[in-house]
Amino acid sequence: MFTTRPELRGTFGVVASTHWLASAVGMSILERGGNAFDAATATAFVLQVVEPHLNGPGGEVPMLLWSQKARRLEALCGQGVTPEAASVAKYRELGLDMVPGTGLLAATVPGAFGGWMRLLRDYGTMRPADVLTPAIAYAANGYPLVFRIPAAIEMVKELFLRDWPSSAAVYLPGGNVPETGRLFRNPGLAATYRRILAEAEAAGGDREAQIEAARRAWYQGFVAEAIDRFCRNEAVLDTSGRRHKGLLTGDDMARWEATVEAPLTYDYHGYTVAKCGPWSQGPILLQQLALLKGFDLAAMDPLGAPFIHTVVECAKLAFADREAWFGDPDFVDVPMGTLLADAYIDGRRRLVGDTASHELRPGSPDGRSPRLFAGPGHVAAGVTAGIGEPTMSRAGEALVLANGEQRGDTCHVDVIDRWGNMISATPSGGWLQSSPVIPGLGFGLNTRAQMFWIADGLPTSMAPGRRPRTTLSPSFALKDGEPYMPFGTPGGDQQDQWSTIFFLRHVHHGMNLQEAIDAPSFHTEHMPSSFYPRAARPGVVVLEGRMPAETAAELRRRGHKVEIGEPWSEGRLSACALERTAEGTILKAAANPRGMQGYAIGR
Repeated sequence: MFTTRPELRGTFGVVASTHWLASAVGMSILERGGNAFDAATATAFVLQVVEPHLNGPGGEVPMLLWSQKARRLEALCGQGVTPEAASVAKYRELGLDMVPGTGLLAATVPGAFGGWMRLLRDYGTMRPADVLTPAIAYAANGYPLVFRIPAAIEMVKELFLRDWPSSAAVYLPGGNVPETGRLFRNPGLAATYRRILAEAEAAGGDREAQIEAARRAWYQGFVAEAIDRFCRNEAVLDTSGRRHKGLLTGDDMARWEATVEAPLTYDYHGYTVAKCGPWSQGPILLQQLALLKGFDLAAMDPLGAPFIHTVVECAKLAFADREAWFGDPDFVDVPMGTLLADAYIDGRRRLVGDTASHELRPGSPDGRSPRLFAGPGHVAAGVTAGIGEPTMSRAGEALVLANGEQRGDTCHVDVIDRWGNMISATPSGGWLQSSPVIPGLGFGLNTRAQMFWIADGLPTSMAPGRRPRTTLSPSFALKDGEPYMPFGTPGGDQQDQWSTIFFLRHVHHGMNLQEAIDAPSFHTEHMPSSFYPRAARPGVVVLEGRMPAETAAELRRRGHKVEIGEPWSEGRLSACALERTAEGTILKAAANPRGMQGYAIGR
């Protein structure tokens, strides 16, 4: 199997992320004696700086982590909730039938900072200064721009100059789009993090007291005050074509904190795969594995039509159940046990035929009748997706809608340290193109609330204090009961498609981590997008351009609407793994070559 890079192997520690600078910072933390959780936190703060088109401080992050000390796998939810003022009635009062994909009305509490601070406090060993200093240095002194950042800024240049002047002040120095490869600085963000460190260190020498002081500065102090003031006073142009103020308040921020919970798991061919709960889309990966358990995938060519058809048809069924049943389990009854039960899965598997389905077919767990939103955008023909995080375009450039608005994307990081601690995390949101920079802070807010429907009675109906059904979806696998592999990818609705394909090829076809990442991949756009304007493309399968021509022809014969992408356009995976051998433990890592940003490092 051809690979662009070797699968890295070592014994001390491994880090893989979507940007080489972040991966290098993570490894530097391990070299200084930090553990995987310290390293992941520092990596993530650097990603906020060097990939502002993919994530930001105003975003969110879910994590899956294995603590070697506790000998336990946990999910840490850094996904913020909707404001108390958010409701179906409020958005209808504003004349809206969908949550805008940009601006202030789609903001939830920015959960990333709280998520990383909880990880550092409860599982890490370092202080806030240790993990924030590298990010501050890049924001203050500059980092070389990858080509997608200027491309993203170019697409929203007129919006910034005309309507979002605070963003223009940061991202259009001198009124011009910065050049690829040149050093770019964000002094406002550097100042924000320096002030947070000053308040943390004023709390004294105790590590946990410093972390709590940093968290207070964000959620109850000057950061929350600036966000509250901006949302109350500024009417911002968004994708509705109108100007709206935000609903997020300082009180909303003060009430929120990151939580830890048990992940959902599913046993598959000697592996136990873990995902976050149904407040994310993560359980659809488990459902796909449950459905695919009934097929002999090992006997199928991983680049052949039978394999792709089977995986795609099972994905369609899992995504249909996502639409009908997934939501924040603190507010809605998600029949998760039944959705993964053998009897239910067996019945669903019988729906997989030899030809492509063009219907959205949710199941009826426990005899319950599914209800789907049938309003604007649900089946809009010919629209690929909304203003969200899906991924690179077929041509490898940023995705742009007809109105000039642009979709953001996501980051990912995996770390394993020499003690066996492991973490998989998928930061996102707060993209530079999603919401105006808040004056004095150097970053904008997230737009994750666009995943709610402006309708009553659905699992993802807009309501106060709820977590949106995020597409952010880190993955983790145990092998023979022992922690084995954190992995994941950016890509919106594609995340749990590409991650599933990667895992299947690793398990059934013997591909190592880099081979499974590099192999030509695919995805379906059959289901409603999670992003504004929530469109679906029934029956569409997108193949990476390196797929065999006979595979595409056979899929078309089976009724799939096949589209061919660029040769290196599908997926941005990274993964780390721990292999136990008779001679000792080997740590492995790999990262995606597509887009020339992701890198793994280890020794």
